[in-house]
Amino acid sequence: MEALLRRCCLPVLGTRQPTRPRHSSTPGRAKRLLLSQLFQPLSLPVGEAGWEGRPGEPTCRSQRLMLQGGLIHPTSPGCYCYLPPTVRAMEKLVRLMDEEMQAVGGQKLNLPSLSSAEPWRASGRWDQMGPELFRLVDRHNHSYCLGPTHEEVVTELVASQSNLSYKQLPLRLYQVTRKFRDEPKPRFGLLRSREFYMKDMYTFDASEEAAQHTYNQVCDAYCHLFSRLGLPVVKVRAATGSIGGTTSHEFQLPADIGEDRLVLCPEGHFAANVETLNGEQTSCPTCGERLTETKGIEVGHTFFLGTKYSSVSNAVFSSPENKPQLAQMGCYGLGVSRILAASIEVLSTEDSIRWPSLIAPYQLCFIPPKRGSKEEEEGVAQLERVYDSLAEALPHLAGDSVLDDRTQLTIGKRLKDANKLGYPYVVIAGKRVYEDPPVFEVWNQNAGEVLFLTKEGVIELLSKVQVP
Repeated sequence: MEALLRRCCLPVLGTRQPTRPRHSSTPGRAKRLLLSQLFQPLSLPVGEAGWEGRPGEPTCRSQRLMLQGGLIHPTSPGCYCYLPPTVRAMEKLVRLMDEEMQAVGGQKLNLPSLSSAEPWRASGRWDQMGPELFRLVDRHNHSYCLGPTHEEVVTELVASQSNLSYKQLPLRLYQVTRKFRDEPKPRFGLLRSREFYMKDMYTFDASEEAAQHTYNQVCDAYCHLFSRLGLPVVKVRAATGSIGGTTSHEFQLPADIGEDRLVLCPEGHFAANVETLNGEQTSCPTCGERLTETKGIEVGHTFFLGTKYSSVSNAVFSSPENKPQLAQMGCYGLGVSRILAASIEVLSTEDSIRWPSLIAPYQLCFIPPKRGSKEEEEGVAQLERVYDSLAEALPHLAGDSVLDDRTQLTIGKRLKDANKLGYPYVVIAGKRVYEDPPVFEVWNQNAGEVLFLTKEGVIELLSKVQVP
């Protein structure tokens, strides 16, 4: 075991470490992570007992599992610390969003969270937003808000470009930042919190027809993203609400704890949030089939804005005739932190986290033999060989694996914890490491299957794993 821990670049207790330059490291070798060294304070339940949360606090599956698994830590109502595994998952999700947004011509920027009241008053939303808008006053008695969204700010930015030409359009600007909303009753962990992460895109086009084309493109990109994640998200007709515009769609993940009521055509011809319906509509307007009702978690929202904001800020461009013309706008949001929680909500079991494979914090967990067992020496040696082969053949997985070094625990106990934490793959050095060639027990968690593979078989299986 000492040899394996040295391979993981961490000192073995009771051994003297050679003196070496402070910043030296082995070129090309990623630091391997030990579970005991990760800042992931676990409170996994023992047996069938579950975690019920604080007295009187509504809980749901994702909230309970994320708290148990050391993924989040509450600081105040609706506010959470995102612990390292959650940040890893979120960074992977953001990389996927970057790919999809840049594929439709998106350019990433960063807008300030602190926004002056003036543009909000000009658009009418300072009063319209009501108590959900976090407001503050600086020492000079100037009013500001913490942005739940950024239509006013980005439109002011584009309006400040006095020489904007139609040749520069379409303009598709997006960001991934923290947002704030003074929820009256924050609940369900990251599903409805006061501080959250969102990807928001704002588009500017030369004509209504071009803006509609942009709208369709971004909606398609959202559908493609959710397909890559393996989430059965449904695009539904929605109300425009406080953001406004003429057309709006929500991207809903069906779930029992969802707060939106949806009606769906079983043939896929029609889908809507019930708040958009006039009266009790029970049949599909296209095929006449009876509509089914379900609940959903909103994970994305798109709006066709027209000139609602560009007319207020005078965001214009020069037409081919060299005349000023108002830009046609759209805005498009994806709840980054909400997608993480919603994924866990719908994919997990009651006691075990399941991630979309692409955004699991770590793809792989290695479990060596129990300390003092007869398999320890041979198991450690064979696991080292798997590590080395993995780093050489699949370097993209080098930083995406964890070694469960809690060898005072049995393999069975560590496997149970690995199952609860949701590693997509678990590789165990058990009793069959003595065979020729050595055989490893491999759990493919998302597929629900157990395989017995040689070192080469393990590498071949993991070669299919994608890491954003």
